[in-house]
Amino acid sequence: MTDDLRTTMERVGERFNLGEYEIEAYLAVLEHGELTASEIASETDIPQPRVYDTVRSLSDRGLVELRESRPMKIVAVDPDEAFGDIRSSLSEMVDELEARYTAPTRDTEAVSLVKSRSTILRYLEEVIESAEYELAVSLTPDLLRRFRGALEQRVDDGVAVELLVTPASRAPSTAEFDYDAVATETRSRRGITTPVIAVADGEYSVYATQDALRDDRDRYGVIFNRSALGFLVSGFFGTVLWSTSDVVAADGEERPFPRTYASIRRAVKDIHEVGGDFEAAITGRDVETGNEIRVEGPVIDYEYDASEQVASFTVNDPEGGRVSVGGLVAAFEDVEGQEIELRRR
Repeated sequence: MTDDLRTTMERVGERFNLGEYEIEAYLAVLEHGELTASEIASETDIPQPRVYDTVRSLSDRGLVELRESRPMKIVAVDPDEAFGDIRSSLSEMVDELEARYTAPTRDTEAVSLVKSRSTILRYLEEVIESAEYELAVSLTPDLLRRFRGALEQRVDDGVAVELLVTPASRAPSTAEFDYDAVATETRSRRGITTPVIAVADGEYSVYATQDALRDDRDRYGVIFNRSALGFLVSGFFGTVLWSTSDVVAADGEERPFPRTYASIRRAVKDIHEVGGDFEAAITGRDVETGNEIRVEGPVIDYEYDASEQVASFTVNDPEGGRVSVGGLVAAFEDVEGQEIELRRR
C-alpha cells in the first residue's frame, strides 16, 4: 500500500470515528442550524457536563463552528463544505483500491455458505444474468421488482424462465404486473416458508431462506458455483415447489425450436403440449457405468403426467437403438439427461 493511500485511509477513518454523543450532537445542530450547549443537552441524551467536550471534538473535525459568546453557540457547517475533502479523498481511495484489487478465482465446484444479505442478492443477480437457456427462480414480490430488468433481458434473449412468486397473497395481480415480460410461465405459492431460489441452466444456483434476506444473522444462503450438486436445488424447485403452486400467467407465444433444456420435466412438457415429431440430442451419463454419453435420434415415446412429477422420453439412437432418458439422478432410464436439445422433425 502506498503512503498516500494509507494517509487517505487514515484521514477518512479519523473523520468518521465519531462517538455516540458526537453523532447525537452533530445531528441536533444540523437540524436546527445553531444551538447553545444547554439546548443540545435538552435536545439529546448527552449529559450537560459532556456537551462542551463533545462539541469541541466536532469543531476539531470541522463539522461545526464554535462562536465564543455568552452563551457559546454551536453553528452547523454546510455538510458539502465539511465533507468536501473527504468526498474527494474517498473517490481517490476507491480508485486506488480498485487498481490494487485482484478478483478471487472461484472454484467451479465450490459450495459456499453466506450470511450477508448483500452477498446473497449479488449472487441472485449473477445467477439470473448467467442463464443461457433455462432459468428457474423463486422470488418474493420485492425481489421480483428488484430483478425485473434482469429477468426481462433473459426473456428477450430467448431464455426459458420459470418464475415462482411467494407469498401468493402479496404477489402483484396480472393487471398490475406484466408477467409475460419476465417469465415464460409464472406461478405463485402460498405462505412465507418458500425459499428464495435461482437456478441457471440446471447447475449454477443459489438457495436462501426469506429470513436470510431480512438480515437474520442466524439464517444463511447456499451458493453452488456451477457445482454438480446444483441439481439438488433444481430438483427441489421442480418437484416440491413448482408442483405445489398455482398458475398466474403463461406466455402464449411459442419460442422457436431448437430449444435447450436442463430440466427433463420442461422438455417433456413441451413435447406433450406442443405436439408433433421431434429429434433430440442428449448429453448426460450412462446410468449403469457413470460414463459421459451423448445420444440422439427421433423421439419415439414419452411419459408425462399433469403433476409434472413423472417425465421421461425414449429416442431411437442410430447406434444404440432404443434409449430411455430421465432427469438428474435417474435410476430406471438408460441415460441421466443433463442437457437436452429438442428440434422439430
